[in-house]
Amino acid sequence: MEIKKIKVEVPEGINMICGQTHFIKTAEDLYEALVNSSAQIKFGLAFCEASGPCLVRSEGNDPELIALAQSKALETAAGHFFIIFIRNAYPINVLNAVKSCPEVVNIFCATANPVEVLLVEDEQGRGVIGVIDGSAPKGIEDEDARKERHAFLRKIGYKL
Repeated sequence: MEIKKIKVEVPEGINMICGQTHFIKTAEDLYEALVNSSAQIKFGLAFCEASGPCLVRSEGNDPELIALAQSKALETAAGHFFIIFIRNAYPINVLNAVKSCPEVVNIFCATANPVEVLLVEDEQGRGVIGVIDGSAPKGIEDEDARKERHAFLRKIGYKL
């Protein structure tokens, strides 16, 4: 058994959600969940089928993001892994819809940070064992940092 990692550099202005699912209709159901969550969302998603033809299945409404999702799904190549790249929305806008998709088993992360997908590989195939999302904390938030957080959330419209 070998442990590997796949780097996912999330492009500026894009967010990513990745997780594990279990059935071929995942691509279509996640498409519906995303498009019904936000009228402005642009996205691409890909899903690694784990039986039968074992294809990367994909959907979306943005060709650039579809291609990015296909590329990263194929590079990850882990059974039942899915990856979504979104623009004009944040994960907070769609995460509950994604999690409520009947095929979704687990969410590994939802982020705009660089991510490393940690894999284990053996003779049967690959599985995701976790992710490294961004960087480690550098300290405790002080009062100035707290004020910056509050101001940022109001600037982007998430708090009054």
